[in-house]
Order: sequence, then C-alpha cells, then structure tokens
Amino acid sequence: MAGLVSLFLQSTGFVALTWQNLVMIVIGLLLLYLGIARKFEPLLLVPIGFGAILVNMPLSGLVEDDGLLHYFYFGIQSGIFPPLIFLGIGAMTDFGPLLAKPRTFLLGAAAQFGIFGTLLGAKALGFSFPEAASIAIIGGADGPTAIYLTSKLADHLLGPIAVAAYSYMALVPMIQPPIIRLLTTKKERLVVMGDIKPVSQRVKIIFPIATTLVSALLIPASTPLVGMLMLGNLFREAGVVERLSKTAQNELINIVTIFLAVSVGSQMSAEEFLNIETILIIVLGLVAFSIGTASGVLLGKLMYLLSGGKVNPMIGAAGVSAVPMAARVVQKVGQEEDPHNFLLMNAMGPNVAGVIGSAVAAGVLLSMAGG
Repeated sequence: MAGLVSLFLQSTGFVALTWQNLVMIVIGLLLLYLGIARKFEPLLLVPIGFGAILVNMPLSGLVEDDGLLHYFYFGIQSGIFPPLIFLGIGAMTDFGPLLAKPRTFLLGAAAQFGIFGTLLGAKALGFSFPEAASIAIIGGADGPTAIYLTSKLADHLLGPIAVAAYSYMALVPMIQPPIIRLLTTKKERLVVMGDIKPVSQRVKIIFPIATTLVSALLIPASTPLVGMLMLGNLFREAGVVERLSKTAQNELINIVTIFLAVSVGSQMSAEEFLNIETILIIVLGLVAFSIGTASGVLLGKLMYLLSGGKVNPMIGAAGVSAVPMAARVVQKVGQEEDPHNFLLMNAMGPNVAGVIGSAVAAGVLLSMAGG
C-alpha cells in the first residue's frame, strides 16, 4: 500500500512544481482579479489569466504536441484567428463617427507613431528588423494585428508579443488616463464637442468597398486584415445579410476570442515568460503603447489650437486600436471633469481609424521586411 501511495504522489504535479510556476500562477490569478473584480476587459483577461494558470500546471501535457492547448495555439501560429477577429470587429463597428468627421483619420494615424518610434528603439537594442517590427506593432494596442504580423515575421517571439499586446489592450483603463492628464490642461479636458452628424447608408456601404480596394492596391500585405475588417462592416451596413452580420458579431467572434485568449495565456509558461528577452519585449511594448497614446493627444492639442478650442485633445488618445476601450477611457476621463460632457462618439472616430491604421502599419512593416 505504501508503495502505491508513493507512486501516486510521484505522479502528482506537486513534485514538479517550481517557484517559477508559482510566480506565473500568481500572475494568472492577478489577471483574473483584474478581469472579474475590477472588470478590466473580462472577455480578454479571464481566459488569458486562466490559460496562464493551466499552462503552469506541471505534468498536465496541455502544451505537448498532442495537448489541448497545442491545438488551440495552431489558430494563432497559422494566422487564422486574427482575420476572423477582424471580421467580427468590422461587423460590430459603426464607421459613422469617422465618416462624419474625416479629420479624425489624422488622430488614428498619429497614434501609430508609437509603432515606428519603437521600431527604431528595438533595432538599436540589437533586435533584427523582423523582430523589432513585431515588437513595435504592440504600440497599436491591437492584439490580432500583433499576432498576425509576428506569426509572419518572428514566430519565435509570438508568445511574449501576444501576451504583451493583449495585456496592454486590456489594461488601457489603467495606462491611458495618467498620460492624458499629464499632457492636457483642465481647460482642454473640459471642451465640449458638437454632436456627430448622421451619415447616409450609401456612404457607409461604399466606404468598406473603397477602403479595401485602395488598401489592397497600395499595400497588398494589409489585405487579409483590412479586407476581413471591411467585409464584416459591409455585412453590417448592407442591410441584406443580417444573419451573417449577427453571426460575425456574436457566435463567431465569441468562439474565436475564447480560443485566441486561452492560447495567449498558454504562452505564459514559466520557462518562456520569466527571461530577460520577454521582459524587454513587454517593456518595449509599454513604451510603444505610451508613445502612441501621447502622439494622438499631442496632435489633438494641435487640432484644439487650430480649431479655436473646439476639439477636445483627449480624443487623440483613442487613436490607438483598442476599440472601444480607448474611446471609453476618453469618455470616463472627460466625465470626471464634467459629468455632462459626452465624448464617446467623438472619440469613436479616431478609435476606429486606429483599427484601420494599425492594420495598414502591419502591412507596411510586412512589406518592408519582404514578408
């Protein structure tokens, strides 16, 4: 009997549990806390946090070649999940605020400066161009885009980059407000912007078709992401494929999000996560995201001056691709200054421009790398 007990104990995960596993389990629990108790993007943080706990369970075999999480991760590694996520995002996105105020395209473009600024920094630190490009794309705060680009250019960095990109997307409510407050005055934060004028259905139908044609011809490498984003949006606006639109908005994107987020968490193993390269990537990702936020706000301040004080510069922070989280942050910070100031719809213009911008930036980097 004693021998059987000893054999059983040797088969448990306790015998192989290391302090590194325990550190990563605590990090997974922290992500669950932020998602459940603090409600920071629970659709992302809950599956990512639980995936991090699962992958640090010794002897479970979940990430072996025939393990469950190995098959989940195939959708990331092959580049299938990101375009499907973009299809769903397109179906959920109303480009009306952007089309009503086309100048907000510039705010979405300005926020991509964090990508190209960090690209130079990562190169200076010794990363190759494909690696630096994959790290820099984190600055767009767009998890699917970061995963897609990295899978094409530097798949050996896919784990830490996916974790960093999705972590910063989910932690937008913590990261952006201090940057916004640092770069704006109370007077600027109190600016009340006018209502968004409605855009005709015809314009909304033409926009995804025209955007796909232009982006595909100018930057062919951006077509998988931009094309799926615009197809989803065409489903939404066409008015004749409601079933497809609802499926893309609900069942499809929910299923893919589960697979993708758990797969991201599965890359948070102690062996892959607790090393200098991963920590450096996460720090550079934070720098990229911070620069992108700051660039959008600074261009917003310029628009504030040129418009005679009619543009609230905070909406520039929404130019990163974290949709609609970044727009909600702008709304929240604005209402902390004035409870009657509703900036959400004005912030959605640069926010959806950021989605397009990050996908185009990924296509540019992919083309530059010869991918």
